[in-house]
Amino acid sequence: LNHCLKALDLSITSLGSHKLPLMGGGDWNDGMNRVGIKGKGESVWLGFFLYNCLDNFIKILKKHTKVKVSKYVEFNEKLAQNLNKKAWDGNYYLRAFYDNGDKLGSHENSECKIDLISQSFSILSGVVPKDRLQSVINSVQEQLVDENLGIIKLLTPAFEKSLNNPGYIMDYHKGIRENGGQYTHAVAWYLMALIKTGYHDRAYRYFQMINPIEKSTKAKASIYRVEPYVISADIYSAKNFAGRGGWTWYTGSAGWFYRVAITEFLGLKKRGTKLKLDPRIPISWDGFKMIYHYEETTYNIEVVKGKKDELKLDGKNQISNTIDLANDKKTHEILLQIK
Repeated sequence: LNHCLKALDLSITSLGSHKLPLMGGGDWNDGMNRVGIKGKGESVWLGFFLYNCLDNFIKILKKHTKVKVSKYVEFNEKLAQNLNKKAWDGNYYLRAFYDNGDKLGSHENSECKIDLISQSFSILSGVVPKDRLQSVINSVQEQLVDENLGIIKLLTPAFEKSLNNPGYIMDYHKGIRENGGQYTHAVAWYLMALIKTGYHDRAYRYFQMINPIEKSTKAKASIYRVEPYVISADIYSAKNFAGRGGWTWYTGSAGWFYRVAITEFLGLKKRGTKLKLDPRIPISWDGFKMIYHYEETTYNIEVVKGKKDELKLDGKNQISNTIDLANDKKTHEILLQIK
């Protein structure tokens, strides 16, 4: 607990001139290691991420400790205001501010006009206002989604001649890896954002578009050129390598895609000894079945579409879509009806 509090206390005091988190030698994208190398550059994405971490941790502090949360609540309120006032670029959010105050991820730029993770986390954090949400989604659709190539780019256009040096990301050829190609972690986060906003069909279409097994036909395999049974860290958009995968067996992205499939689409969410079923399936699905093993106990789960939301455990109606797990070494039947 003390370790977490010290980390948060350091984070909420390490702010730049726009009162956003300092980027230092890189945030999630370590390739952007020179954006804030002089100690003044700020990360918009990190602002959303910090807000999300605080928002979740405040709930834990309230429930399990006597730690006063007022300073964290007040900080988050101001942080959300700063993100929406100073990091909004007209139709979507900036990615960062360089040490010299110049914008990164702006429509004013010739390179990296938009970055995916700022848009995704503006939604996942809940910071984006309702009247801006559709604009963010539309901007990603128009500028970063390439359905012909079957990828969702991390940013566009790629870095090549930027006067502000973002870091070693610009050492990659344009369209390779993070520099204008798809970075698969970021796609998973965008799918989660789409599901959160109710775009279940679009999210599933993109999930299948990225799914490597969908690239196993002879024609697609000749372009993809890596194993069709494991996740790639990245897929290139560069002219001579468009659609080619790179850095396969990438457990980081695989873990996130597994989470999107199991916890987001199928809605299987375990918290301690409680199991919550909250599926978000596409319109074309009538339902699905799955088997969940809890220690030595089996739960056969069936989800069907119906006229009302209703969950039955072994034929008995439950008051919510959450059940208490019990390791009684038996087999139980769960039937969930969703509208």
